[in-house]
Amino acid sequence: MKAAVLQMTSGIDPAVNAVTLQTAIADAAAGGAAMLFTPEMSGLLDRDRARSAAHIVAEEDDMVLAAVQAGAAAHRIWVQLGSLAVRRPDGKLANRSFMIDDRGAIRARYDKLHLFDVDLPGGGSWRESASYAPGERSCVIDSPLGPVGLSICYDLRFADLYRALSDAGAMVLSIPAAFTAETGEAHWQVLLRARAIEAGAWVIAAAQTGMHEDGRQTYGHSLVVDPWGQIVLDMDMAAGLGFAEIDPARVPAVRSRIPVVAHRRAIPPVERS
Repeated sequence: MKAAVLQMTSGIDPAVNAVTLQTAIADAAAGGAAMLFTPEMSGLLDRDRARSAAHIVAEEDDMVLAAVQAGAAAHRIWVQLGSLAVRRPDGKLANRSFMIDDRGAIRARYDKLHLFDVDLPGGGSWRESASYAPGERSCVIDSPLGPVGLSICYDLRFADLYRALSDAGAMVLSIPAAFTAETGEAHWQVLLRARAIEAGAWVIAAAQTGMHEDGRQTYGHSLVVDPWGQIVLDMDMAAGLGFAEIDPARVPAVRSRIPVVAHRRAIPPVERS
């Protein structure tokens, strides 16, 4: 099966980002992909809270989500919409990922569990929790590529999430991201390859790239990694669409060689002396 990966430089206008997504959906379908993967914050990337507030609405009112659903149905392709900023019924915000099928129906939702609250050596400071509430559940969804486990960006650093997803049957791990240039250079590739190797699963990581309208710079290098840890697609820094062949049979083949999933045991209490 063929997967398409969209590498974006999302801006502060959801209408512009929606057009980029609609074009990518059409091009991915024309290229023979069964599913398109898009980055974190595909609909809006803006750290100016006052400016972005008017664009962050309830899921049912989100124009980008509606455009993606319509595009998926029109072109008969699944879309793993990396994430959108949405307003929850309680008024709080969620960084939410969607699995949309080829009829435009939402098959699954996932709210980012781990929020990016860090102070980087280069001077960058980020407080995602100042605007967003963390999710409370993880999920695995059946798809044309096999069972897909959902996660978002900073989740990548928490290996126990991917253990839980692969224990629940995930054969593909989706990790959409907007990694900073600094952390991407240091950690992006090694963490993605580690998650693939630990789970014996495909990793598909659609990323934001380049200089954005809100002044941030993201790392790019959207990757597809096979269950053995080999990189089969690296999109470097250019925005655009990439394709990769996903062979579901690679998962049981790799897991039979090094059966780490089958060998997992509950971790006993740690004794400290």
